[in-house]
Amino acid sequence: MNKFHFLILGNESPDDQILWIKACSEFKHLINFDVVDLTSSDWLEKVTEKKWDYLLAKPPGLTAKFKQIYDERIFILDSVLNMTIYPTPNEIYIYENKRFLYSWLKANNLPCAETKIFYKKAEALDYLTKTDYPIVAKYNIGASGSGVQILKNNSEAVDYVIKTFSSKGAPRRWGPNLQKGNLIKRSLNQLKDLNFLNQKLNKYAAIKQDKQTGFVLFQEFIPHEFEWRIVSIGGSYFAHKKLKLGDKASGSLLKNYDNPPLYLFDFAKSIMDKFNFTSQAIDVFECDKAKLIVNEMQCIFGQSDEYQMLVDAKPGRYVYENNSWQFEEGNFNTNESYDLRVAHIIKLLNKKAE
Repeated sequence: MNKFHFLILGNESPDDQILWIKACSEFKHLINFDVVDLTSSDWLEKVTEKKWDYLLAKPPGLTAKFKQIYDERIFILDSVLNMTIYPTPNEIYIYENKRFLYSWLKANNLPCAETKIFYKKAEALDYLTKTDYPIVAKYNIGASGSGVQILKNNSEAVDYVIKTFSSKGAPRRWGPNLQKGNLIKRSLNQLKDLNFLNQKLNKYAAIKQDKQTGFVLFQEFIPHEFEWRIVSIGGSYFAHKKLKLGDKASGSLLKNYDNPPLYLFDFAKSIMDKFNFTSQAIDVFECDKAKLIVNEMQCIFGQSDEYQMLVDAKPGRYVYENNSWQFEEGNFNTNESYDLRVAHIIKLLNKKAE
């Protein structure tokens, strides 16, 4: 039996490709795979030296510089060389690029919070005299709420603008996420693995140096106690609540696994089908059943628990069959859902071969 050939497109962080490697190793009876750092100088020669059935992407989410490099090279592989990439290029472009995401949402008439992006200091300051507070200021790149600030009044907002349009740059958390809790336990575990600790410190240093200057991104504040995370990978659907800690749900790791309403999956499926997306976590605010507002969309996302959803306290997934949602009990989120992604890719290739 001939095996499929996959190429993992790594980024500047060597540990970011580990989960793809583990997933491919799980299917080693079906696939061969290799790894190329897409941010290296000889990336093009290495990618094109062999023929690949699929390129597996892990776009970076730490710094704007490497995110831009990665996206540019994905564009070449897709639009110039016609290579097949997972997740799809459009999913990669909107990943960890809030400035682009909100323009994309608005252009496609998808519900999102009102967002203003200013490249002129005077224009931003003028806006602050007319808006209602609080407002949300966001860093263009950064997960787990690391660059999110809730500005409660004009004084805080003006200070934010002045810093962002100076050499200081917009405020952003660059160290450990204190909201995750168990800081002492996590720190002791990291000290046991000096290589992992060194990688963490290098990441913190890169984030600290990556300053956002010259533009601000403001968003209307939507009161909420939680946001829904709806996950869709290859026709498998999951959902859970991300609970708020302080002012934000992002990065808290506090979750609720009540049975999710099925209209969440109708909403997510409409997006996945319309844009031929493959792998998404869609975070939404639920104003009411008739109004869901997209907050974030990420093709690659973290997973702190062994599952993404519980229904009647049982892990599983929803699939859409015979014009209705069907629940299937089981563990579909192993290896932080990367196994499910590889299984989906194999299914796509087998279907293509039919």
